[in-house]
Amino acid sequence: MKTKKFNLKEQYKLSWDYIKECRNFIFVIIGIFIVFALVGYFVPASAELTELIMDFIQELIDKTSGMSQPELIGFIFLNNLQSSFIGLIFGVVLGVFPVIAAVANGYLIGFVASIAVEEGGLLTLWRILPHGIFELPAVFISLGLGMKFGSFIFKKNKSKSFRNFFWGGLRVFVFVVLPLLIVAGIIEGSLIAFS
Repeated sequence: MKTKKFNLKEQYKLSWDYIKECRNFIFVIIGIFIVFALVGYFVPASAELTELIMDFIQELIDKTSGMSQPELIGFIFLNNLQSSFIGLIFGVVLGVFPVIAAVANGYLIGFVASIAVEEGGLLTLWRILPHGIFELPAVFISLGLGMKFGSFIFKKNKSKSFRNFFWGGLRVFVFVVLPLLIVAGIIEGSLIAFS
């Protein structure tokens, strides 16, 4: 039996085809993210929630302070890689985890943006923007694929759908999400190191 030769171009094309197939799930995730980013920006948080978020941000600052540029790039990349992969794989449980992740990330970004604007004016948002150009699409794709993965339970042929959604998601993760996260890590790590 002749084994099929690996073709990078074909794998890349299959990845984009699967993204197109999952676009409605990705759009739902983007919608949830935007709604909660607006909530985080415009709705004042309770004192307890503000303290919780500020502690989380301070913990991140403490963890990364004193890191060199390559260390920062590695830290950001691994952090994003972990959360994107978990968002994709844990979507298997009815797609609930990706929705929770979209809500939390959206709210956090809205909250941080509101503080940044309060302290440095509206133009500070332009300084934050480069941080998300590659990272956010990677996260949206992962979470959207995670949601799609969870929908296998509603399909007639559950085991076939499970396999198709799992391998489709994994292919996209390797050929699309991973490169986006590498570029995001380099940009973010460099911006933080030189700011």
